[in-house]
Amino acid sequence: MHELSICHSIVDIVGRHAAGREVRTVYLQVGALRQIVPETLRYCWTLVNADTPLAGSTLQVDSVPGAVRCRACEHRQLLTDAVLVCASCGGRDVEIVAGEEFLITTLDLAEA
Repeated sequence: MHELSICHSIVDIVGRHAAGREVRTVYLQVGALRQIVPETLRYCWTLVNADTPLAGSTLQVDSVPGAVRCRACEHRQLLTDAVLVCASCGGRDVEIVAGEEFLITTLDLAEA
C-alpha cells in the first residue's frame, strides 16, 4: 500500500504551502497509469493527517485517463486497455501523452 507513504508526502507539501492556514480540501490530479487507487489514497489521507493541522480536510482526486500519440501517423487516442498500439495505423511506436500525472493542483483554504 504505497498510498500511505504518498499521503505522508502530500501532508508535508501541503503543510508547507498552507503556512498555518486551515486546509479544507486538497485537490489532486492522478493519472490512470500511476497505479494508485483513489479510494485507498482517500482512506490513507484520513489516517495520516488525523493528528496534524490537516485533520478534517478532504482529498479530492481527479483521475486523468491514459492517452498515447502515434509517432508514425500522429493519431492520439485514450487507452482503454494496456495495449500500446495505435488504433489508426497499428503502429507500435507510441508515446504516452497523458495518464502519468501526479499533481497537487489546488488547496481550498479557510479565510484568514
